[in-house]
Amino acid sequence: MIPDHDAPAPQDPAPEAPASTPTSASASACEAPAPHHPAPGAASPPAATRAPSTPGATAPGALPAPQVSDHPLPHLDAAALALLVPMGAAVEAVEDALVRGGLDPEAEPARNVIGLTGGQLLLMPSSTSSYAGVKVVTATPGNPARGLPRIQGLYFLIDGDTHQPLALLDGTALTSLRTPAVSGAAIRRLAVPDAARLLVFGTGPQAWGHVEAVRAVRPGLAHVDVVGRDRERVAAFVDRCRAAGLTAAAATPQDVAHADVVCCCTTAREPLFDSALLAPHATVAAVGAHEPDAREVDERLVGRATVVAESRSVAMRECGDIVQAVATARFDLGRLRTLRELARGEVPVEAGRPRLFKSAGMAWEDLAVAVAAYEGWRAPVD
Repeated sequence: MIPDHDAPAPQDPAPEAPASTPTSASASACEAPAPHHPAPGAASPPAATRAPSTPGATAPGALPAPQVSDHPLPHLDAAALALLVPMGAAVEAVEDALVRGGLDPEAEPARNVIGLTGGQLLLMPSSTSSYAGVKVVTATPGNPARGLPRIQGLYFLIDGDTHQPLALLDGTALTSLRTPAVSGAAIRRLAVPDAARLLVFGTGPQAWGHVEAVRAVRPGLAHVDVVGRDRERVAAFVDRCRAAGLTAAAATPQDVAHADVVCCCTTAREPLFDSALLAPHATVAAVGAHEPDAREVDERLVGRATVVAESRSVAMRECGDIVQAVATARFDLGRLRTLRELARGEVPVEAGRPRLFKSAGMAWEDLAVAVAAYEGWRAPVD
């Protein structure tokens, strides 16, 4: 049985709000202001919250009325991110950070996870010489049943030199973009060039993002099989794929036998399919778990595949798929390769052996995509 997955995939961004009812920076990409101005469309505070303008209006001994800045910190919302950083650009941002940015994922600080009632609070900081930032998100497994996203939060971007606050970004949308972008960077180098069939486990934002990511790096993608628990969500996801110009169908775990690429985007704690069914050339991206006792693929796949993870330290700390395979002596950790090595062309991909990319999510990925969005917003319009 397929476990609960993320909230339903978001629909296409709503039309821009009229100028008389601005909400956020969702319209900012086409009319980018100078960096010190607020993002176009940024919400203005209600008039009632502004300080009185009449001299002497404040009573003696009373606290002064709050002063509201006319230049609030830019907020790049989900619509702005989608416009500023299409999936292909997000994949490029990830690869650029690894290949040309001098980034070493092994040096990244570990994510800080704080237990909450019914979920977790995650703090994920990262920095380069030019920028720094932190993502503050919650993970709430019960939210999809409430019609709410499983992942919610904000990203705070600052200047790497002066440490001046630069922007806030929608943390949910950023996560939904950067995770498939990271998978796309791996799939670009692992999947067979003529990959045409994708099977995706899950029907939430991550599942849809992975359809976009595979299509970005394998333009020959033609068909998507969808496996999920909720029939209505599966049907809606199939319809969305068809509307995007792909053929698609509801599927079962056994249909991995026909897939060139398999993307696991669930909250599973046990393997989703029997890896013996995979074609010898198949590529699997498993992104749903970041705990040592949770996994989406079995130890037999880890044992026989070319295995790539974001970093060796994270793999042994958070990737249950790998941790459990090592514990059962199915996998020698010396065989593990990193995404940085893969992006730099240092990982030979053997024919006739499945390929596995295991992702737990790292803070540098958020920073790379957040910077791409911010610099796109700042760029002058031709």
